[in-house]
Amino acid sequence: MKPRTEARGLALQILYEYDLSRHPAGEILMNRLQEDPKDEGLIDFARQITNGVIPISQKLDIIIAEHAPEWPLDQISSIDKNIIRIALWEFAVSKITPVKVAINEAVELAKVYGSDSSPRFVNGVLGSLSTQVAQITALFSDPSE
Repeated sequence: MKPRTEARGLALQILYEYDLSRHPAGEILMNRLQEDPKDEGLIDFARQITNGVIPISQKLDIIIAEHAPEWPLDQISSIDKNIIRIALWEFAVSKITPVKVAINEAVELAKVYGSDSSPRFVNGVLGSLSTQVAQITALFSDPSE
């Protein structure tokens, strides 16, 4: 597995546990690393993702809900929601990953961590969101917020 892909998987695990327990993300990361030590670059990328997603997760969820109207947020699994949050953060908020790469990585994470229907669902929602990148980016760069 590529280091950035592995880092996304680690970030997903942290975000998932954070959603369920509200334990501090740094504590979750340290516990994961005690179980399975990782390279420093991989840790930095996972930390960058979690530190980027957590503070804006509610705003990301609103955007997700608008683009997956047939699935109320409370019916989307925490895994799927966090996979979409990560990709959305990568291509529309931080702009560190090209849209197609972020979507492909998200679908791969969905295959590993999600249900049988997760890859298709994640791909569909992110495909819809990918047509709105400029508008989404503008929501997170508004200086009045």
